[in-house]
Amino acid sequence: MRRTTTKGFARTSSLLRERIRETGETRGFAVTRVLTHWTEIVGEDMASICRPVDVKYGRQGLGATLTVLTTGAQAPMLEMQKDKLRARLNQVYGYNAIERLRITQTASTGFAEGQAVFAHKPKAKPKNVTPEIRTEAARMAQTAQDSDLRDALERLSRNFLTKTNR
Repeated sequence: MRRTTTKGFARTSSLLRERIRETGETRGFAVTRVLTHWTEIVGEDMASICRPVDVKYGRQGLGATLTVLTTGAQAPMLEMQKDKLRARLNQVYGYNAIERLRITQTASTGFAEGQAVFAHKPKAKPKNVTPEIRTEAARMAQTAQDSDLRDALERLSRNFLTKTNR
């Protein structure tokens, strides 16, 4: 019976692979940084068309699989930029932390759970506050001794009165 010398190395690599994977999972090496700093890692252009959903660790290899959510219209564009996206992600870690990318799609309209919004919503413009509301808010906050507290109470009263007078 002939023995190969590579079998011993395969056993060692499989032992190390499992330990490194377990350590990475317990420390959440890829998950937290990818989720919290997505825009900084991949850039504004990529972050506007996709977002990370899940990081899974496979039984084979050290790298993880990142699942990215995008809309149906953006999926072909993202598929073409898959290598660029993976390279940006792995630059952060300095090694091949994300080995594979999986793209999932959802419709831009449909059920509430299926809607995907990737860009930040523009801030709502403040409503025009009537002079009556301003005077009523000032009257409600006039009893406060501290000027900062009085200003804060006046703003709170103004916001409350604006929303209740719709």
